[in-house]
Amino acid sequence: MSSQKIRPEGLKAIDREMARQNADAIASFESAGERAKVIAASLRETGGLLLLGMGGSHAVNRAVEPLYRALGIEAIAVPLSEQLGMPLAIEGRTVLITSQSGESAEVHRWFSETGGSEHTFGLTLEGSSFLARTTPSLIGAGGTELAFAATRSLTVSFALHLAILSALGEDASPALAALAAPATNDLDAALKAFANVAAVVTSGRRLQGLAEALALGLTELSRAPCFSLEGGQLRHGPMEMLGPQVGVVLFRGNDETADLVTAMAVSAVETGSPVIIFDASGKPPVEGATTLGFEPATGLAAIFSMLPVAQCFMIAFADARVDNAGTPVRSTKITRSE
Repeated sequence: MSSQKIRPEGLKAIDREMARQNADAIASFESAGERAKVIAASLRETGGLLLLGMGGSHAVNRAVEPLYRALGIEAIAVPLSEQLGMPLAIEGRTVLITSQSGESAEVHRWFSETGGSEHTFGLTLEGSSFLARTTPSLIGAGGTELAFAATRSLTVSFALHLAILSALGEDASPALAALAAPATNDLDAALKAFANVAAVVTSGRRLQGLAEALALGLTELSRAPCFSLEGGQLRHGPMEMLGPQVGVVLFRGNDETADLVTAMAVSAVETGSPVIIFDASGKPPVEGATTLGFEPATGLAAIFSMLPVAQCFMIAFADARVDNAGTPVRSTKITRSE
């Protein structure tokens, strides 16, 4: 008699989102050109960018923050809830508010309290949302993401940022190539390495935002403690928690921070923690770690290569631990209260 587990409805919903995420991302990039040029012009005028969002949207903001800085834009990503309580000045900055639904409680309150500014823009998947109606916005293709835990919304949001970065002069072709030919990796060794962990910490350097996105998805779906620490922050004290029951996921790209990620991997392996490296650095694997290898890449090309594999990993990790992964028990897809 077969004992094959029936796939939960929540994960089937995520499967449907992921099946079209790359096509929607490419369509989003192609349709965003004119408004992306307007946002790029604002950034050239102000020289500063305040990225505001919550949850997965904040993780996207953290991931693109260094990409804007590399182009000379003084970018900072702040949770919208923090901006409401301890605001940075918006004068003299371009403000980009990201909300996949365009309806979160914090978005409504921010506009009611500030009114926005001439340099305020939105980024959302829902063209009829409060955010899209209130401020000029980039609209992702495919409509609102329905499944719990961000997958397609992340990929589409990154593609909309790619349109802005392209308008600022960045070469979009490597990232688009990664979207057109999604990477596939065998996850068996990685899942086996994490079979007995009770908690997970994810970490990166320039790819820290991607690490934060994975940690959020892992904890939402598996309901296990999964959180993220930037590589330097992990080094300064929290190494004390590492050991056989704490899994470590590292993201290493083809950039000047790769050697720091390598050093962290070596140190983490020495603690006895199982270590998984999402690796687009082109450097040799770290002995004792489980490596998921990708073509050497940096920036959004690295993100688009690694993201679908990281999503598959978080889904499989969760499905092995809970019976109804993908069905929230304490949260809602759109958070309408603070």
